[in-house]
Amino acid sequence: MNRRLALAVLPLLLAVTGCTSGAADDEPAPRPAAAERPSPFRDCATLSTAPTAASPGTGTTTSASPGSATPASPGSGTATPASTGTSGPTPPAGGSALPELTLSCFTGGAPVVLREVAGPAVINVWASWCPPCRKELPAFQRLSERAAGQLQVVGVNSRDSRGGAQSIGEDFGVRFPILVDQGEALQRELKRNAIPLTLFVDADGQVQHIDATGALDDAQLAKLVRQHLGLVVPA
Repeated sequence: MNRRLALAVLPLLLAVTGCTSGAADDEPAPRPAAAERPSPFRDCATLSTAPTAASPGTGTTTSASPGSATPASPGSGTATPASTGTSGPTPPAGGSALPELTLSCFTGGAPVVLREVAGPAVINVWASWCPPCRKELPAFQRLSERAAGQLQVVGVNSRDSRGGAQSIGEDFGVRFPILVDQGEALQRELKRNAIPLTLFVDADGQVQHIDATGALDDAQLAKLVRQHLGLVVPA
């Protein structure tokens, strides 16, 4: 009797096993590991090169390095990047130097000396596990596109996993260069515990402002860039 019952149940077990196996075969392939996918971020090779800004009406670019611009000749129809017509209000004097830190670049290559990042620059400290960071990162990407040639946008990924940071870049379309600070060295130097943090660095490499108010949007970023760096960027 028991033998006949076992023979009757066996086909049912085989049928269940087959359904489970077939369902597994239909599942999508898992996403490759972050190390196997190309980085969405740009490399850091140009971070020590000062941004350039187009001279109105000339179609050419000139260096934005401090002291390199000359006043426009009256009636010439051209202006240099330092003229008030293109750069807005004069940024405040003073500020403090960037901390003496060397950070690795997300894409590899030579480590980056933070003080050698050429300004004007906006440096955003973020992590994938930080909701306000995720909310504001697309605005920083748009800033990097709108202000290309006027300033550079740099990210510092803090206490994060490589996979988490890479997924944010892929999913949110973040492309600007990213430095890696797993030990929160920059936050310790700045004596700040929370993120996001945003540093506004002038053309002389001086930190003119550190914003820790939470997620910034396009209009707030444009206002802070104008106020602290003297640059007019479309919101």
